[in-house]
Amino acid sequence: MSHDNLKVFPSVRERYDALVHAGDLDDDPSQQRLASRFDRLIHDVATKRLATKSSALGWLFSRKAPRHEIVKGLYIHGEVGRGKTMLMDMFHQLVPVKRKRRAHFIDFMADVHERINAHRQALKKGETKQEDPIPPVADALAEQAWVLCFDEFTVTDIADAMILSRLFRALFERGVVLVATSNVAPDNLYRDGLNRQLFLPFVDLLKTHVDVINLDARTDYRLEKLNRMPVFLSPLDDETNRLMDEAWHAATDGATITQDSVKVKGRTVVIPHAARHVARFTFADLCSKPLGAADYTAIIKRYQTIFIDAVPVLDQPRRNEAKRFIILIDILYDHHVHVVISAAASPDQLYVAKSGTEAFEFDRTASRLFEMQSEDYLAEAGKLEPVAEARSAGI
Repeated sequence: MSHDNLKVFPSVRERYDALVHAGDLDDDPSQQRLASRFDRLIHDVATKRLATKSSALGWLFSRKAPRHEIVKGLYIHGEVGRGKTMLMDMFHQLVPVKRKRRAHFIDFMADVHERINAHRQALKKGETKQEDPIPPVADALAEQAWVLCFDEFTVTDIADAMILSRLFRALFERGVVLVATSNVAPDNLYRDGLNRQLFLPFVDLLKTHVDVINLDARTDYRLEKLNRMPVFLSPLDDETNRLMDEAWHAATDGATITQDSVKVKGRTVVIPHAARHVARFTFADLCSKPLGAADYTAIIKRYQTIFIDAVPVLDQPRRNEAKRFIILIDILYDHHVHVVISAAASPDQLYVAKSGTEAFEFDRTASRLFEMQSEDYLAEAGKLEPVAEARSAGI
């Protein structure tokens, strides 16, 4: 079904019902209720926007909305694959606001830290006299978007934890409406983190400005679809390509596909195709380039389902690529990453050289590739969430 056709539906609930009617989704009461709640939030946001425009002073002071104009956002938590991101994306598409932003929370915080560092550099150069970077950063963020939608709201970094309370207090004072998905309830954010007591005021602030909803849907629909499909496909032919694309569509579930990147020790590793927790590469993307364990680990910190297209039969002249593939599979296996692979041959026929270290090591790789297709492995794969890369900053 072409999701472009859904543009005719004016509400999240109607868009959701259309997907159910088309057979793209199973009807779920919890998802129905959340869709309707998103529609109420759209109404509240639209009402605030119109009220602001109708006021002669609204244009002047819209960034610092009066207390009575505050709109409570939503914080939706629940287990992986329950439909949180899908419904939030529908809301983001439909909410009638030009200044809106949808971002992965890790990317948003990376942007915040870059803005803070840029302000501090400007202060050192005498380009500003404002010592506190939070107000101007909040001004710039609120000017860019007053409806913020975050996917995978999580706090694992002390630098983020120390800044969140002051930053979001400033954003809320400027009338920003927050919508976020997470795998944990607000009270469990930054649990067992260093100096967590300094983070707790943010939790109280957050719960004042959002309604907290636990999306307790029946099952992990994304993995349910994906686990019905083969995860190692060979040989490389049109049918294999078709099945890979079918599995990709099931895993991304209609989400927008974009190019992404991760920073590793000052270098940029490109993710050619990405949506939500799913990334897609060719073998050449991952193993014909000078990548190593740190690069692969950085990728799986953000993506828990990895597609790898066109793994060739390898031999002695391609031993460097074989070595990278061995390292890649070790990391994917150790972290229980869900993997979908198309290859020229079965796992035990992928490395044909009979001598050398790689020939010995590839026996383990083949064994792991077989195990990664097992029901036990697939039952565990996807349960662990990507974690934020640690950053250091003097906040």
